[in-house]
Amino acid sequence: MTDGAIRGPYPADWSVAQALETYLRENGFTKASYTERFTEVAVWKLKFYVPNTKAHARALRLHDLHHAITGFGTDLAGEGEISAWEVRRGLRGLDLYVTLIVLLAGTSGFVMAPIRTIRAFRRSGGGRNLFDDGRDYDDLLAMNLGDLRVSLGVPRDGIAERRGLHAAAPAMTG
Repeated sequence: MTDGAIRGPYPADWSVAQALETYLRENGFTKASYTERFTEVAVWKLKFYVPNTKAHARALRLHDLHHAITGFGTDLAGEGEISAWEVRRGLRGLDLYVTLIVLLAGTSGFVMAPIRTIRAFRRSGGGRNLFDDGRDYDDLLAMNLGDLRVSLGVPRDGIAERRGLHAAAPAMTG
């Protein structure tokens, strides 16, 4: 899938680890970013770095799993969708710094893709997210993706209608 086409959610029969590995690879992300001192943030093709505090690193890992669970992409609209989904399901378990990042991304989504962001907020329902779930991260990775979705109140096949990639993703740049 290197044509940059918009895709749907990952298959429900995959493991969470398989979905995460695919998500990281297609976006040009690495697990190393979870432990680096600063993490790269790209808006359009502009890149900057934010401090990767312990709380941010934890939230980043779970945020990436949220992408795999829901099927929302990493383009600007997709980040708005996933942030709206996270906000609606609750930001318990996050510190102020990470909460502000999520709120900023959600606000950007309302500006860049208001219909998609509002739809994601509405479709999130009253379920849970992983920020305050309490399950061990390695146990989550070992789960079946469809089963994890259902345990969080997400349809087994995900909820995103499309999954675009950010502008600097390998599939988008060549």
